[in-house]
Amino acid sequence: MRADHQLRAFEQILTHYDGSLPLHRFLPGYFKQNKQMGSSDRRWATRHVYSFFRLGKALLQLNQEQRLSIADFLCHNTLSPIVEKNFPEFIDQIQLSLLEKLEKVKEKFPAFALTDVYPHHEKLSESLNKEDFFISFFTQPDLFIRVAEGQAGQIIDQLKGKNIDVRQVSKTALALANGTKLETILKEGSYQVQDLSSQYTGEYFLPNKWDKWWDCCAASGGKTLLLHSLEPVIELLVSDLRESVLLNLDERFRLAGIRKYHKKELDLLRNNDQILHHYQFDGIILDAPCTGSGTWGRTPEMLTFFEERKIDQFATIQKAIATNVIKYLKPGKPLVYITCSAFAAENEDVVNHLLETLPLTLEKMELIKGYQNNADTMFVARLIKRQD
Repeated sequence: MRADHQLRAFEQILTHYDGSLPLHRFLPGYFKQNKQMGSSDRRWATRHVYSFFRLGKALLQLNQEQRLSIADFLCHNTLSPIVEKNFPEFIDQIQLSLLEKLEKVKEKFPAFALTDVYPHHEKLSESLNKEDFFISFFTQPDLFIRVAEGQAGQIIDQLKGKNIDVRQVSKTALALANGTKLETILKEGSYQVQDLSSQYTGEYFLPNKWDKWWDCCAASGGKTLLLHSLEPVIELLVSDLRESVLLNLDERFRLAGIRKYHKKELDLLRNNDQILHHYQFDGIILDAPCTGSGTWGRTPEMLTFFEERKIDQFATIQKAIATNVIKYLKPGKPLVYITCSAFAAENEDVVNHLLETLPLTLEKMELIKGYQNNADTMFVARLIKRQD
């Protein structure tokens, strides 16, 4: 009975969900409209829906209930009533490692293929280990926070005092279970929520004191906050197309103690010479709009709903923005190009295009393999403007 009840709740959600909203935004609204669902119902429904989407497009020949049972078995080491009902032979295997579970699924369903989990896998960057990447989607990535150097020990003590598991990854990066509530434990401004791979992109900034830097697709300002932590004595310009996210940026900057910065609402696909004609920067961060395909471990619904045409659409936008901002960069200074994509068309191919069409030389570039650290996969390149 319990399994049937949970299955009906799961099926109702799938009936109403079309992928137009991120799942993490859709579910709260759905639960608000369905107040008859208790807290336990909501927890199980959330678990089942996320597990289901982590299977991507594998085993589409099976019915929905079977696919959910397989997905939940792979994603969790606690038993779901739906798994217990449909695959009783998996009950004693629920504590196996993920690799062992994958073997069990393959034995029972020989048609199961990891390549079916991730769409358009033939377009991934070559340096990526595809098998490890695909397997990572059955595990929820960690929550990472960045803290000031020298403060990690104190913050770890605070968290452990509240019985929260925390792992120190670097001098400034801490890893916690996803969904950990920090707001009531840690002081505002004492940490920034930022993925480990995103934090690593700061290795490519190398700012100098008194530099002028532009974070041209700033969104809520995560990369600027990272830049400021590396060198506080710089002049900052942040811009974005959306006024709403720049308002969120103001609050984050206030909490981080950043008082002096310039802010502009700009469409970087247009000519902005009237606004920026007098600006010349010592560094530009282009955290480009992208498919987000390196972060789908956090948004696994994209494994089902992503449309291939968007890869080329984003690549076109990325090339255009880079072309439009490079004129404001001083010769000999860096353009730091960043995506949270795993597709070559948005990463290495864009860099090659920029090298062919713009006065840039490549200093270094890297696909950051987040799946090795239960984090997002990202790409970063440091390009230097030639003295032409």
